Amino acid sequence: MSQRKSEAGPRVSGEQDTSLIKALGSWDTLAIGFGAMIGFGWVVLTGGWLESAGTFGAVGAFVAGGVIMALVGLTYSELVSAMPLAGGEHNYVMRAMGARWAFICSWAITGGYITIVAFEAVALPRTALYLFPSLKQVRLWEIAGSEVYLSWALVGAGAAVLLTVLNILGIRLASAAQTFAVIFLLVIGALLVTGSFVGGEAANFEPLFSGGFAGFIAVLVVVPFLFVGFDVIPQSAEEVKIPARQVGKLVVVSVILAALWYIMVVITTASSMDVAGLAGADLATADAMSMLWGTDIMAKVLVAGGLAGILTSWNSFLIGASRLVYAMGRSRMLPAWFGKLNPRFRTPANAVVFIGALSILAPFFGEAMLGWLVDSGSPSIVIAYFLVAVAFLILRRREPDMDRPLRIGGNGNGGLIIGVLAAVLCLGLTALYLPGMPASLDPAPWLLFGLWWVLGAVFFFRVPAGVQPGPDAEEHLAAKLAARRSKAGR
Repeated sequence: MSQRKSEAGPRVSGEQDTSLIKALGSWDTLAIGFGAMIGFGWVVLTGGWLESAGTFGAVGAFVAGGVIMALVGLTYSELVSAMPLAGGEHNYVMRAMGARWAFICSWAITGGYITIVAFEAVALPRTALYLFPSLKQVRLWEIAGSEVYLSWALVGAGAAVLLTVLNILGIRLASAAQTFAVIFLLVIGALLVTGSFVGGEAANFEPLFSGGFAGFIAVLVVVPFLFVGFDVIPQSAEEVKIPARQVGKLVVVSVILAALWYIMVVITTASSMDVAGLAGADLATADAMSMLWGTDIMAKVLVAGGLAGILTSWNSFLIGASRLVYAMGRSRMLPAWFGKLNPRFRTPANAVVFIGALSILAPFFGEAMLGWLVDSGSPSIVIAYFLVAVAFLILRRREPDMDRPLRIGGNGNGGLIIGVLAAVLCLGLTALYLPGMPASLDPAPWLLFGLWWVLGAVFFFRVPAGVQPGPDAEEHLAAKLAARRSKAGR
């Protein structure tokens, strides 16, 4: 759909309004992007990072990963300023490379988003168990060595229902809840930093480096999963009420803030006790908070922050995934049912319900799903980032005069260098997941990854190969697919 038509304001009285509501300001938009990246991993994975790479090794991995994500974020920032349309990547790759490549990119990032939504639905009851040890009641079954209890699963499923309803009711309610949770997270961060100054010891930073290059890579490969979320900002671009140039800047700002958050967590946690003590902890950062402040109460406060992180990430990705599915439905790559808005709340309610239903089911598969979901979603996310970087380069070359309110690197070769670096580094990250590489995936994540792409193939081969890239590619695609289905119906 062309930018001019997509950005049309509300229709006059008496006409059906099918546009998304522009309700997000600068802080709302930043809270969605930053909150998406600060989920649950910082609570449970920090001890493993320190054990694998050492304090400075882990910090170095997050600096390197942050630079890679920032480069990708820069390509997004220019593209979202030029095409502030719901669905983000879907529109950029459609314009640069045509319908089939747009489907691959959209399907990849949607798969990554859905794995994270399901991950958070499982992580929530796991974290709540720390506060309520008697939560596991009424044993249902065992999956991959993980016992599933009815009361435990209902906590995740109940939260999924609430977030789904919240997102159906409108972006204003969803963003208000997001802002509140992000503020609470920032308070937890301030408590960690203060505790580190009060109760931390520099001697606990040892070893500064461990595990060599393999240890560094072990931390680096989780970065795409932890940092995915800045791209939720472009997904909701049709719902922001700030200039397109400002939206682009917020993409990069959110990446920088997330990198600083993870570096802060690594340093403050490392200062609390030696690596051996952290490695044996179930929730390393919570135990670190307890040690820094000298009371178990602060551990529970941090776990409450972990719950807030789960909800911010979950809410953001429900927003992002539903807008992507909505965009794919609007262009008829997916059934048109997904591309419909709720007439009262003007939200992509059908897409929200579909993704919400998947998150309701996730807790009933048990805790073993956590690791599988992290690993299976990461390769798809990096594939999508690579395609966005390629689209950025193609549009810079083919459409140099395209309206770009935020032009990265100016009019010289700076933008091209950024795009090439982003594409090459994303390819490098993707290679790390392959068999024989330091971060190769186990069979179960590859199975989930494969099943997602087998399902995608069903829709991919229904997308016409002849739809040419360009500003009106989405309209042409929708018309061509509608005509094909109409003919098949006759």
